[in-house]
Amino acid sequence: MSDPYFQKLFAERIGGENYGKGTAIYKFEKIKRAKRKALADYPDRELIDFGIGENDEMAPESVRKVMAEEINKPENRGYADNGVAEFKQAAADYMKRMFGVELDAATEVNHCIGSKTALAMLPACFINPGDICLMTVPGYPVAGTHAAYYGGTVYKLPLLAENDFFPDLDSIPADVKEKAKLLVINYPNSPTGKVATKEFYEKVVKFAKENNLVVVQDAAHTVLTFEGEPLSFLSVPGAKDVGVEVHSLSKGFDMIGWRIGWVCGNPLLVQAFSDVKDNCDSGQFIAIQKAAAAALADEEIPKQTKAKYERRLKKLVEMLNRCGFQCKVPGGTYFLYTKSPSGVEGGPSFANAEEASQYLITEKSICTVPWDDAGSFLRFSVTYVAADEAAEDALMEETEKRLKQISLKFD
Repeated sequence: MSDPYFQKLFAERIGGENYGKGTAIYKFEKIKRAKRKALADYPDRELIDFGIGENDEMAPESVRKVMAEEINKPENRGYADNGVAEFKQAAADYMKRMFGVELDAATEVNHCIGSKTALAMLPACFINPGDICLMTVPGYPVAGTHAAYYGGTVYKLPLLAENDFFPDLDSIPADVKEKAKLLVINYPNSPTGKVATKEFYEKVVKFAKENNLVVVQDAAHTVLTFEGEPLSFLSVPGAKDVGVEVHSLSKGFDMIGWRIGWVCGNPLLVQAFSDVKDNCDSGQFIAIQKAAAAALADEEIPKQTKAKYERRLKKLVEMLNRCGFQCKVPGGTYFLYTKSPSGVEGGPSFANAEEASQYLITEKSICTVPWDDAGSFLRFSVTYVAADEAAEDALMEETEKRLKQISLKFD
């Protein structure tokens, strides 16, 4: 078949005239295909899914009750544009209570339709053709994708075990720093589970000031901090002079799918985000903002969410260590990032984490997510569906049984 007339009209940022003709398969699509095959080949064998990365419970009943009330109020029917004061104040109050960070709700906070949209929009505030966005890898690629859309390039900062999963800012070449406008970081880090220290954030502030760039700290997993107290980038002196922090109610409040979060920090940077946002969306549904405000005011919700996922991570680590892995409970997030096996005794060798992940799905119906960006690692998520602790224990027991049927090798 001949190409449609518009084949040559696709923008270069998504592939240009070759858009739709590529044969490369995104790793999450590979996982989905392998899961479908495992279910078809072994219909009586339960798929154990550690690959999913979204909370397994609904938002708390108290939050849903507020939503049910607000959805019927006529004053909530219209466009929210850059947000309602009630949500902004709730976010500011939360930042003060949780981290000791003082914010002006009117000028230093704005809502976003989930942190993903904020990370997609922020590069539009800064990146021109030829500019550089510094980003840690492995990680969430959205900000880098949009930096490239605007003609910028991404300089990757690998998160290596030998650097304790912090980026080596000192290794960045001078010519890269000269063109860099953004530094995007993410702590507690997904997928490594590393939590930031005050000393690291102080170094980031100093680096930003010395190199005249803006910091975007993705704080989506902050509630899920198990090592020490949760730490905000903005709590470090000077941070508000150089950047913003992006928060989400998805992970810590079981509000996956509600699409609500906020950007906070330097007022001029928040204003720039708001101006771009004003030309991208008309705001999140007001009833959702008001339900989210109620969630932020309830201190028990994040405590319960944190306790649940920390408990599950401890069980997972104990089980995996009995099966040959060498891992420990992460400092934060609901992900376990651990060295990938190199093969199976008497069986195949794995060239990378992707091959190991595919083997576990295909042969044992155990789903994980591979990361090969900075060494070969597997990511296990503890967001699997389990009704209670007994169900969690049963799932761990079944996983251990399957893993011990094979003898994994580790270099």
